[in-house]
Amino acid sequence: MSLTEYFQDFARLGSGWVLYLLVFLSIISIGVMIERLLWFQQRDVEAEGFIREMRAAHGRGELEHLITKYKASPAVSLQVALAGIAERERGPEATAEAMHGERARWRRAGDKNLLILGTLGNTVPFVGLFGTVLGVIKAFDKLGGNQLDAEKIVVSELASALTATAVGLMVAIPAVVAFNFFSRKLRTIMSGADECAHAVLALVHGAEHARAHGKPPEAKAPAKAETTETKADGGK
Repeated sequence: MSLTEYFQDFARLGSGWVLYLLVFLSIISIGVMIERLLWFQQRDVEAEGFIREMRAAHGRGELEHLITKYKASPAVSLQVALAGIAERERGPEATAEAMHGERARWRRAGDKNLLILGTLGNTVPFVGLFGTVLGVIKAFDKLGGNQLDAEKIVVSELASALTATAVGLMVAIPAVVAFNFFSRKLRTIMSGADECAHAVLALVHGAEHARAHGKPPEAKAPAKAETTETKADGGK
C-alpha cells in the first residue's frame, strides 16, 4: 500500500474524531478560564488608597504595623510595596531590587496558563477546518461509490464536516476573548504595583535626603507622657 493510500484511508475516518478532540479542548479552555478568573478575583486593589495609608503610616512611624496589617493580603500591589518597605533601611537600591523581584514573581504567576488560552484561540479554528476537510474527502469518496441514495449521504457528510468548523470557532472565540481580558487585567494589576513601588521609593529617597541633612528620616510614634503628681506638704 502506497503512502497516498494510507492518507486516503485516514481521511475516510471523517470528522467525527475531530469533534471529540474539539470537545476535549473546550473543556480545557473552560477550566483555564475558571482558574484564571478565581486567581485574578482578589489580586487587584485600589493603589491610591493604600498609598495614602502608607504615607500616613510613614509620618507616624508605623510602617511595621502596615506590614503586619497587609502581610496576608493577596493583592499584588500591596505585596510588591511591602517587599520594598521591608528593605527600606538598606537604601533605595535594595528597596528597588526587592520590589522588582516581587513584581517579577507575581508577573510569572499572572501569566500562568494564559499561553494555553492563546494557543487554543490561534490553533483550534485550524483543527476544525482540518475536520471539515476530512469530512469533505469522506463525502466525495462515498459519492464515487455508486451507493443508493448517494446524494443524501453526501449532503449528510458535508453537513457533519462543516459542523467541525463551527465547533472549532465556538471553542476559539471564547478563548481569544478570555486571553485578551486576562492579559489586560494583568497589565492593570502590574500598573498598580508599579504605582505603589514608585511611592515606596519616593519615601525611601525622602528618608535618605533627610538623613543627609541631619533630620530624622521617619517620625516616631509619640509616646504617652507619664505625669506624676506631687503633693506639697499640706496640699490637697
